[in-house]
Amino acid sequence: MTTTASFRTLDDWLPWLESLSPREIVLGLERVDAVLDRIGLARPALVITITGTNGKGSSLAILEAILRKEGVRTGAYSSPHVHRYNERILIDGVPADDATVIKALQTVEAARGDTPLTFFEFGTLASLVVFAKAGVDAWLLEVGMGGRLDAVNAIDSDACLITNVSLDHCSWLGNDIESIATEKAGIMRANKPVVFGSMNVPDAIPRIAAETGAELILVGRDFAFNVDVDGYWCWQGRQHRTNNLTEPLSGNFQYQNAAAVLALLEALGLSHALRPESISTALLDVRIEGRCQRLGPQWIVDVAHNPAAASVLADELGALRNGGEINIVVGMLDDKDPEGFIAPLKAVANRILAVSIGGERGSRANELARRIANASDVPCQVVPDLGDALLTIDRKMGEHDMTLVTGSFYIVGPAIRWIEQHSVAQAAKEQPD
Repeated sequence: MTTTASFRTLDDWLPWLESLSPREIVLGLERVDAVLDRIGLARPALVITITGTNGKGSSLAILEAILRKEGVRTGAYSSPHVHRYNERILIDGVPADDATVIKALQTVEAARGDTPLTFFEFGTLASLVVFAKAGVDAWLLEVGMGGRLDAVNAIDSDACLITNVSLDHCSWLGNDIESIATEKAGIMRANKPVVFGSMNVPDAIPRIAAETGAELILVGRDFAFNVDVDGYWCWQGRQHRTNNLTEPLSGNFQYQNAAAVLALLEALGLSHALRPESISTALLDVRIEGRCQRLGPQWIVDVAHNPAAASVLADELGALRNGGEINIVVGMLDDKDPEGFIAPLKAVANRILAVSIGGERGSRANELARRIANASDVPCQVVPDLGDALLTIDRKMGEHDMTLVTGSFYIVGPAIRWIEQHSVAQAAKEQPD
């Protein structure tokens, strides 16, 4: 039997964590509750939970930046990561170092006994240990999947944010919007504020808020925002108004995310964080990889992986098009909806390449290409290896062409590294001897 006594590096720990459970996803709070009780962590002054189909990571980054600008020490937990596992556990915006993460994993392992944990559950508990040891003022926790039965929901929050609800993770959360909304609404708490950030409000959201006794805050009713032609925007809440705010991140959809975060801060009584100069300065500092991220003039990467996110991405591509062709390199997990994902993107794509993702949940390039081709009129080329696909595209791109890499965190991280290394190599070749 493998023990952790000989593990010296995070690279030793991670494969072992992945082997602990026969299934990657096992929803339910009993296991996490049991181990959490044994660890006995002290709560900080503020706990905020964020869920939603899309925009969770961006909303978390915006919230964290604003709070830190106001002197609040934050611990932020998110998943998955783009490059390194440490990105999931941030202390004051900085990834926890390997030694800190390893000590937290050791604490969880010592407390769990014979309680089985999934990779995500183990990591969630470890993040809380890191934050407690660091003595941060606020825990900002992003739900991994759904909400009601997600490991993050083992912690009672002081407020929560649901960004939006659309179809995703249907195998676990349900095949319709109302079922998925019911799962996400499970993070609500009695007498605590919950912000819903989208104008499209499923019936389950106000119903469960009323049943739970949560204070529901809705866009269009309790807060609103307006964007000027020059990208500046204003926000109006119940008691506060802010004008001439800096554009948040990249993509028009980020205004909605930022507006919901401001509504959350107002609901918590953190009026000092709603000063226009504080918000704008914080937004300028927000950086989040893999969300409509430009890598030079011709490459874009985005971790979008469901139809709603693809629709937003298609609008962004249409606005960015500069007279050339648009290529799309896509890889997806097997439980996703490639037909629904490609539907909005096919209108802007001139060429699509399908790549493979390894592992139990990964989709193979030939099957992905078949499903994409059947659902669109755009040819879909099979290039299983991501590096080969990017090289193929790079050799064909004209001066005004662009290439989007999308569909999963599992390909966006490697794609970023390939593009950056390729750009450095190209620049070196162009240097005079």
